[in-house]
Amino acid sequence: MTRSLALTLAAVLALAAAASPVWAGHEIAVGLQCDRVGPTNTIGPFLCPGAHDYVKLVNKKGGVDGHRVRVIEIDIKYQVPLAVESYEKMKQEGIVSLMLYGTPQTYALTPKLTEDRIPGTAPGFGRADATDGTKYPYVFPVAASYWSQATAAVKFLLDESKKQGKKVGKVAFLFYDNPAGREPLPILETLARREGFELRTFAVPPPGIEMSAQVLDIGGRFRPDWVITHLFGRSPSVSIKELKRVGYPLDRVVSFVWGAAESDVEAAGWATAEGYLGLQYAGVGQDFPVIQEIVKMYRDEGQAPPKEMAHSVYYNRGVLWAAVHVEAIRNAIKKFGPQIKGEHVKQGFEMIKGVTLGGLVPPLEITPNDHEGGGWVQVWQVKGGKWTRVTDWFKAYPDILQEALKKS
Repeated sequence: MTRSLALTLAAVLALAAAASPVWAGHEIAVGLQCDRVGPTNTIGPFLCPGAHDYVKLVNKKGGVDGHRVRVIEIDIKYQVPLAVESYEKMKQEGIVSLMLYGTPQTYALTPKLTEDRIPGTAPGFGRADATDGTKYPYVFPVAASYWSQATAAVKFLLDESKKQGKKVGKVAFLFYDNPAGREPLPILETLARREGFELRTFAVPPPGIEMSAQVLDIGGRFRPDWVITHLFGRSPSVSIKELKRVGYPLDRVVSFVWGAAESDVEAAGWATAEGYLGLQYAGVGQDFPVIQEIVKMYRDEGQAPPKEMAHSVYYNRGVLWAAVHVEAIRNAIKKFGPQIKGEHVKQGFEMIKGVTLGGLVPPLEITPNDHEGGGWVQVWQVKGGKWTRVTDWFKAYPDILQEALKKS
């Protein structure tokens, strides 16, 4: 080999080394349960790519202290047996944490996670009493639970009515009749007694695509001042169209977080959904540094940004899901060294403080006692063919939530 050729080869190798991270000896595996083809396929196909893209971005930057993070995704089709089966497979793969998917699935896996000492996250769903980390040490709601969403929805509608000089006499609660849908009922009943409004509940049986009788009863007989909806999958778009059909004003409808995304409104029609309100636990749109970093990552590779990114509500939540796991792993490595296990990552979650992802979420703080991270939400509204922010971050009725935790 000539001297000039050797120098050229050395330069190429040096550039390759500079462009590629030097990886540590082992990967760190994280589980991701998803539903891409089942009854909540309006969510999973947009949310789960966000989680993968965030981890890809982290690995592009050298991983977590030199360790590559590997996401193991299994589609559970929103079925409890598949969730349990997939967890056992992931456990064999050595996961140190799990991104859960679905409230019934979270209930089923809670004892297994606790026994195996593997932390699982359930942002904006799952069992609300897992906010208390002393009772459920290995389950992390991370974002506003269904209890917190209930208190926030009531605070918002009471505040809005007060601004308009009106009193709230009746509130309807239209919900998907499964464990997730029933989760906030005790909180809403407590709020109705305290605030003096009549609460009437309207259950929608699975699969949630037939609710004409319930909506007719709401709009024609009960005639509430406000409607709170807690639906997901195909149900939110059906509720929008049905409420519109009976003439109920959509600017008096507040949806929980799983009925307030682009995919929900697209299925109903943006013009049809004008005025519709929804809670969010992560920012909406692409105007966030972390999202723009992902855009740049793809463009640097000569690719267009992923199409799923346009469905920003769920995509951004997927970014958040992965980000809290990465942060917990980083904290665990810093405290315990690289050979971490689930019990170390659990403590890593409880050390998260001040994480905002550039404004995508409010300052997130998780402690051994509080696994929810504060329970903050914003209210957004459909205006002119897009989601528009109505409020800043807020939370409500901490005393009611604390009392519910004690009783649970």
